[in-house]
Amino acid sequence: MVGTHAFLTIIVISADSIRMVIRTHLIAVFLATAAVAGAGGCTGGADDGAAGGGKVDVVAGFYPLQFVAEQVGGDAVAVTNLAKPGAEPHDMELTPHLVARIADADLVVYLNGFQPAVDESVALQAREASFDAAAVEPLLDAAAEGGHEGEHPGDAQAGSPASSPAGTGGKDPHVWLDPVRLATIADRLADRLSGVDPAHAAGYRARAGNLRARLEQLHREYADGLRSCARRQLVVSHAAFGYLARRYRLEQIALSGISPEDEPPPQRLAEVAEQAREHGATTIFFETLVSPKVAETIAREVRAATAVLDPVEGLPAGSTGDYFSVMRRNLATLRPALGCP
Repeated sequence: MVGTHAFLTIIVISADSIRMVIRTHLIAVFLATAAVAGAGGCTGGADDGAAGGGKVDVVAGFYPLQFVAEQVGGDAVAVTNLAKPGAEPHDMELTPHLVARIADADLVVYLNGFQPAVDESVALQAREASFDAAAVEPLLDAAAEGGHEGEHPGDAQAGSPASSPAGTGGKDPHVWLDPVRLATIADRLADRLSGVDPAHAAGYRARAGNLRARLEQLHREYADGLRSCARRQLVVSHAAFGYLARRYRLEQIALSGISPEDEPPPQRLAEVAEQAREHGATTIFFETLVSPKVAETIAREVRAATAVLDPVEGLPAGSTGDYFSVMRRNLATLRPALGCP
């Protein structure tokens, strides 16, 4: 009997050992696969590989950060965008390949709070090799549920935070829609790249200066173009335009909150329709990467037109435009919609 118990114990221990060996082998295979996936390809898109030719390997969370990194980095960097063209970047999922790209990058440029999967991966894989655009200047608070806040025509000071009717709380991440703030992000990114690659520091800072000059010109175009409009209310499909509204003394009235996936309740639809009538809104704005159905419903209700106002979160596949062309197209859309002379 004693011998039988001893034999059974040996069998149990052996089974545990086998399971441990199998588990260790599977983990090793997964890591090896991710490493191989991260090693090939070229730069510029979500499925591209690591940088080559001695360039600084930069991974960007989504398009505006890719744009700034390319403008500031120039030929000294190779930039990979984690978000695919035409895809909505808020809630993107990361494949093992993309996790490996983050882990292997010389610098990860991201915006904490905008892409939770990227935030988590950076915290685990690239904390010391990251640049958080959200940390450059304090972000605006997202407004309380059901409210709408912003700049009013008679205010003497800069406006107030963005509307967030779905009650998302926290911060509004859409900072790139303010050209002045984006210029400051570019300056700080130049400093960070200079620390990673001191040999090219002068080039990074010079290119950041050039980008700042272009962004300040864009800011002047917006300030002049939106200075004397008959209406100052933006009725939009989701609360992405708080920074633009604040900078140019507009008021954002949003159907849904910070995330475009939020589904506005019927009560909110009725409130927005009432506000649109009250302010004489002639246009309800929707976006390029999300369905226009809710905006079209409100437009029919108040007998208004619809138009695209692009939050510049990503470019459609095959697009030949860039941040500046999209922002200028937005301005050309806003002016007639708001009755600007």
